This record gives sequence, structure tokens and C-alpha cells, in this order.
Amino acid sequence: MAEITALLVKELREVSGAGMMDCKRALQETGGEIEAAIDWLRTKGLSKAAKKADRVAAEGLVAVALREDGAGMTGAVIELNAETDFVSRNALFQEGARKVAGAALDVGADVQALNAAPLSDGQSVSDMITGMIATIGENMMVRRAARFVVPEGAVAAYIHNATAPDLGRIGVLVALTSTGPHDRVQDIGRKVAMHIAATQPLALTTEEVDPAAVERERAIFAEQAAASGKPPAVVEKMIEGRIRKFYEEVVLLKQAFVMEPELTVDQYVQKAGKDLGHPVSISGFVRLALGEGVEKGTDDFAAEVAALTGQA
Repeated sequence: MAEITALLVKELREVSGAGMMDCKRALQETGGEIEAAIDWLRTKGLSKAAKKADRVAAEGLVAVALREDGAGMTGAVIELNAETDFVSRNALFQEGARKVAGAALDVGADVQALNAAPLSDGQSVSDMITGMIATIGENMMVRRAARFVVPEGAVAAYIHNATAPDLGRIGVLVALTSTGPHDRVQDIGRKVAMHIAATQPLALTTEEVDPAAVERERAIFAEQAAASGKPPAVVEKMIEGRIRKFYEEVVLLKQAFVMEPELTVDQYVQKAGKDLGHPVSISGFVRLALGEGVEKGTDDFAAEVAALTGQA
């Protein structure tokens, strides 16, 4: 058997367009024979999948998964991308998205680890996606993932405009700490999650807002206030007032709750906890919108696809 050298792997990769690890495996399976390895890749659908890696995958689905863990819960949300919106209605792709979300319950937010995670049938997430690429004929990738583990309390999930159960274009998770019954705490969290889907807060608390974002706003407000011609002391008060207003717009706990606008989200949660008979507090949230931040048709995103799918 020929030695499986880096040069041999590189040669097969250039000929087949398949990923480096797939080429190495193919050579190992075929005793280092290039032609046999090419055939092996073709039978596995890997060569075909690799050729699609330069296509932009900005459609697809966001999927959520929840699990009871004794006194607490675990929740995960993932974004599985494909090239066209049509694929989001494909039963195979939908089931694949659910499996990825289920795997994220154990693996967490690391996309590389998630791709390597084993599924119940023995194949990895990456292997499953490669198989879907070969079957459906579009490039696909796990782009993002997030997870909350709550030792005592609940995780609530909400899918906006659901395509199917637990699947859609916007997914929200809310982690809540409480000793109350999971279903009741989740009901509170689900209402907050619906609020988050609509308002897109930047952070849970004032302290968690990106300082760079605050400074940008402060610079804008300072320029506007200075143009008013008012004394410096008044200008400073105007700036601080605008910053407070900015926090009320972007900090979840300070936002007016959409279902009861006379209350902030923080006040609503405290009131709901009092009514429940168990204090409730929000420990975290995440909102994933399909294709968010993707520059469709750019070389940069094509490179991101290639890197994350192992085809770089």
C-alpha cells in the first residue's frame, strides 16, 4: 500500500475537489490508489458535494430543541443554511435541521464540534449534511449555533413564522432561573421570546451593551446637541438623556414589553413571577434570524462556506 502523504492527499484534492479529510480517508480506504480513491469519493457523493462549496448558502432554516434536565433545562438553536428557500420545505432538510439542533443540546455553540458530533445512526452531523448535499443538490452548512444550560429553571423557545414545528426563519431562546414549574416558567419565557423576535434587543442588561456601540451613539448625540448652541452643561445633560433613551431601546430588560407597554420587560417578569408564586429572572437570550449578516454573492461568504464545510 502506498504511503498516504500530504502530497498525495493534495493531488487527490485538486483532481476531485473534495475536502482534505475526505481525500485522506478515500486514500486510506483504497490503499493510496488515486483512481480508486476518486471512484470512492464519487460513490459517497463527496466529490459532487465539494463542487458546490463555492455557492452561497444564505437560505435554509433556524431550528430549536429543548430538553428537561431534572430541576433545569437545556435549549439549543441552530442555523442550517442552503442555497434556496425551496429547500426549507424539503422533509429531508427539515429533519436534518432538527437533528443538528438535537446534537447542539450536547455539543453547544462550537460549529466545528457540532459538525463532528455523532448522531443516533452513527454518522456525524457533517456526514449527514454531505449526504443531503448529494441528495438534494445544493450546498449546505451549519452556520451558527447557541445553547443555554439552566441548572434550575427553564428555557423557552419561539419560532417566528414557523415553516414546521420548531423550524422557521427566526428562532429565539430565553433562559430563565426559577423554582417554579417548567411549563409555567416557559410560558413567561415564550412571551418574552415573542417580544425579542419583534424588537431585536442588543443585550440583556446595560452592562452587556457593546461599549463601541454606546460610544458611536454618544458621538452622534454629542454632535447633534452641540449644534443646538446650548451651554456645555446643558449639552452634557442632553447627551446623557439620549444615552438613557438608547438603552431603553436596545436593552431587553429596559424595553417596554410589547404585550403590556406600561411595563418594562423586567417589570413584567417580576410581576409574572409574583403571580406564579416563584421569583423568575432572565439569565440570557439569543435571537437567530436566517441569513442575518450574510452578504449574498460575495467571495467572502463563499470562503466562509468553504471553511466551515471543510472544503477550504
